[in-house]
Amino acid sequence: MPLTGWDPFRDIASLQERINRLFEDAFPHPRNHDASADGRIASWQPVADIYETPTALVITIEIPGVQKEDVSVEVKDNMLTISGQRAELQQVEEENYIRRERMFGPFSRSFNLRYYVKPEAIRARFKEGLLHVEISKPEQERSKQITVDVE
Repeated sequence: MPLTGWDPFRDIASLQERINRLFEDAFPHPRNHDASADGRIASWQPVADIYETPTALVITIEIPGVQKEDVSVEVKDNMLTISGQRAELQQVEEENYIRRERMFGPFSRSFNLRYYVKPEAIRARFKEGLLHVEISKPEQERSKQITVDVE
């Protein structure tokens, strides 16, 4: 079994995200009035899956209907921000809608990273409405298994 150092702050980001979700569910914002990190108004927020591999942190965001030219991935002060815009289709007149559930306009998601990330350590690919962002872990973050010889 590999030994790893105890990090008391490891779960704080996860706890903060759960607390934020709790408050968002208890006190929902009216649609089209959510401000993003840079102060712009965001009209929708795409869902994200985040998981970890031995060598990277991976974030997958669902953004169907968004063109790759309309997506931005930025990192600053250990904060990864993915933002963009989904253009509204003008094929149907407003008065002809019976129900309208899809959201359009700008979006922004920010994720606090646990470690300093160099921009060259981030790879992003966009395929079939999914944005996959892979952030390589720094060398000191990766665990290493050591074999102990018993004499």
